[in-house]
Amino acid sequence: MGGMTSTSDPRRKKPEVAGPGSSSGAGVPTRLGSFAAAGCIAVVVALSACTVGQQPGPAASTPDPASTSADVTTAGPSASAAVEDPATAALRQTVTDVLARLAAGTPKPATAQLADALTGAGIPAADLEVSESRTPTGLEADAIEAGVVRGKDCVVGQIRDGGVTVSILPVLASGKCFVGSPP
Repeated sequence: MGGMTSTSDPRRKKPEVAGPGSSSGAGVPTRLGSFAAAGCIAVVVALSACTVGQQPGPAASTPDPASTSADVTTAGPSASAAVEDPATAALRQTVTDVLARLAAGTPKPATAQLADALTGAGIPAADLEVSESRTPTGLEADAIEAGVVRGKDCVVGQIRDGGVTVSILPVLASGKCFVGSPP
């Protein structure tokens, strides 16, 4: 085999390698360096978008003392949203009052207690959904919730450690307030 010489195949394209004067580094293909730089820029831009509009410092994470001092909280559309339907507003107030009275006497009520209190206040049982007060393993749930369908709105109330929160949310496509509710 002494007479055979090795020649390179002209059809094979050699990778472009950065030369000594190149800024991409010795031995690194220039295309790879370009892709890496573009990828880094994309990551920096994407991550910087996460912080747009946030205020630096402790003021951004400090809750407003006036909003945390009450045990009853109502949440819902902002002041710029459409005016709440009067029937939904009345239902929200009823749910808030019933849950506040119940939580004052029983900070962690059972499912039946919550259902009885709401139906006793005139809420039809057919419109009412109440979460379980115990987990499948028999442990006490952290919170118990009730949802009442009113037109296209759900008035959802929660009791957690004696505190009450009531919100207005849209009805789900199933016509219910809770995911996984029986038909």
